[in-house]
Amino acid sequence: MLRLVRARVSALPGGPEAGKQTERPKSGPPLVLLPSTPPVPTTERILQRGIFEINGRSCDVVLSDSALRWKPIQPEHPAAPAVGNSKCDFLSKEEFIELKDLFSVKLKWRRSAKQQKGGTLLGITLFVCMKKEQNKLKDYILNLNNLSEDHCALWVKDLKKILTEFSNRPKSLKVLINPQSHKKEAAHIYYEHVEPLLKLAEIKTDVTITEYEGHALSLLKECELQEFDGIICVGGDGSASEVAQGLLLRAQMDAGIDTNYILTPVRTSLPLGIIPAGSTNALAHSIYGVTHIETATLHIIMGHMQTVDVCTFSSTGKFLRFGFSAMFGFGGRTLALAEKHRWMPPNQRKDFATIKTLASLKPENCEILFLPAKTSQNFQEGSRNEHKTTESDYNNQWQKIQGHFLNINIMAIPCCCSMISEGLVPNTRLNNGSMALIIARNTSRPEFVKHLKRYASLKNQFNFPFVETYNVAEVKIQPRNNCECDTGEFEFHGTSSKKNYPWNVDGDLMEVVSEVHIKVHPQLMKLYGGHLEEMNDYKKVIGFVTILLQEAAIKCITIQVQQF
Repeated sequence: MLRLVRARVSALPGGPEAGKQTERPKSGPPLVLLPSTPPVPTTERILQRGIFEINGRSCDVVLSDSALRWKPIQPEHPAAPAVGNSKCDFLSKEEFIELKDLFSVKLKWRRSAKQQKGGTLLGITLFVCMKKEQNKLKDYILNLNNLSEDHCALWVKDLKKILTEFSNRPKSLKVLINPQSHKKEAAHIYYEHVEPLLKLAEIKTDVTITEYEGHALSLLKECELQEFDGIICVGGDGSASEVAQGLLLRAQMDAGIDTNYILTPVRTSLPLGIIPAGSTNALAHSIYGVTHIETATLHIIMGHMQTVDVCTFSSTGKFLRFGFSAMFGFGGRTLALAEKHRWMPPNQRKDFATIKTLASLKPENCEILFLPAKTSQNFQEGSRNEHKTTESDYNNQWQKIQGHFLNINIMAIPCCCSMISEGLVPNTRLNNGSMALIIARNTSRPEFVKHLKRYASLKNQFNFPFVETYNVAEVKIQPRNNCECDTGEFEFHGTSSKKNYPWNVDGDLMEVVSEVHIKVHPQLMKLYGGHLEEMNDYKKVIGFVTILLQEAAIKCITIQVQQF
């Protein structure tokens, strides 16, 4: 079979050596019937055409500028099946792959175990990115077997030229690995699962393993980034948030903006790719739709990109940090308490802090000012306190709410979690230019726990009289110092009577004395990842802040909290 393939490789219409005659063998397999015109749409430009063996069958293969097509060759034989035979039609069905799904091409050699170079050429191997169910991407191999070295070299040359024309695909990446993420598996994940795919795609990498918290942030603010096409973070949500913060700060510094007073930030020039290696991987799940390492890596290799909204956090006019979402009240107190017990294992201190914060549940007395977003958005059908933003709301400018609140969530982007198929705000998007503001007013502990439990069942979690939802562009939260409030585990600093109020921003603790101003900035950052409209059931999303609430619901709902 392979001898026949080799003899007829360049005598096909449309190929680079079309017009040359090939002698008909005196014996052997019968003649093959080849179409007189290439089986491709007229809008495509044919680059190569030849015969290759694919999956054990000789095929007529056509390479155009947008696709690779092949069809089994039908023999001319007196006993050949009649035209219209369903089995024959199935066997001769044309198949194809789009070149935009191709990410690498190699010559295929047969070598001995000790051989590094040379050997017997078998043909060409194509590496293709294939979409599977549940938003997953998978690489698969297509072998085009042919013994002609000259012919294979021509095909490889044309295929590699096409790959270089995809401008979004990175050629050089800076990789930051957090070795402490989750079960300290980040380095293993990168070197065993990510690096081989990057090498296969011929992407150069410069790897740094971070040594301490804040290392990635300081590195990105100082190192030369001009030689890289993107930044890769291998870690959990905390690592991803730190790297995003570093990229955004670096963009402001390069633009000559005073990082102490950032009013209108500039966009980052380099995209960020996240390889999930943490415990929850909420941000990665939000971007890719799954926490699947190969999917994340292939999105980066293929150059899939999307923009995301980012918030600025400031106090009394001074810039504090960038972030995607935040929690004040219950969520902030829980994180602050967990940080004071870092000697505990991560899961234990999280459980301890959640239970103890629920046991001493206290509302925060504060004033909330918000600027409604221009576009309306329904948070969830059936919400008793659903707030639909209208143009008149926006014209009225700032709205004010005062009172005692158990928890306040601010979300600028959606975040999925494998523990919950839907989430806090099911219709939130990565780049819709607005934030979700969810307020839980003061209520009894059992009612608040019941509200938390709804996040696990995903049924009407907003349908409580003490829960309010808003779609906003800016938020100002001003805590009021209440001397009657039990400080518990939280300290007063200095001689001032004011205390530091804890905030949970993307899983990081931020302590602020006075008002915090949060403003969303549309499409401030580029991330490697799939587009929302291409993902199945992507309306099922959850915020960073929901993860803590969900865990509290699952772990604490069976506890008789009234006993504490």
